[in-house]
Amino acid sequence: MSEAMIPLTAAVLTVSDTRTEETDRSGQALAERLEAAGHRLAERRIVPDDVYRIRAVVAAWIADPAVQVILTTGGTGFTGRDSTPEAVSVLLDKRIEGFGELFRQLSWHEVGSSTVQSRCLGGLANATVVFCLPGSTGACRTAWDGILAEQLDSRHKPCNFANLVIPERGRHVHA
Repeated sequence: MSEAMIPLTAAVLTVSDTRTEETDRSGQALAERLEAAGHRLAERRIVPDDVYRIRAVVAAWIADPAVQVILTTGGTGFTGRDSTPEAVSVLLDKRIEGFGELFRQLSWHEVGSSTVQSRCLGGLANATVVFCLPGSTGACRTAWDGILAEQLDSRHKPCNFANLVIPERGRHVHA
């Protein structure tokens, strides 16, 4: 890769009724990985698993032209309070169907059939890419290392999501 990577600005949201800044290992792992890759962390927050509180934070970040990437962790399972997909899906202009499919394929090697309980999702909204990940730190590492690191790198060919959210590009750039 001869061209320089264009850093993106990302926000990280942890959805949890119990985690605090001190105990939020998943949000921390995502923040560390994106910064290690050369991206900027705009904001990191924790909200309870409440559909309207999740939606309010994600909608505000989608509306903020400075935020290009939103990563959420938590609330994607099947328990009674898991509501991240319901909160976020209505905000998306386009869904990235292959994200959940590829995540579950990668996750299969780590958690076996339990991967079917992951309702992770990805999408685009207002020139912002949004990825909703499970709450486990391992799942966040799997998603970042196996998918997001490349897809948020403007140099990744033949296509990536970075080139859709970089204002001067706003589309796929092919080799």
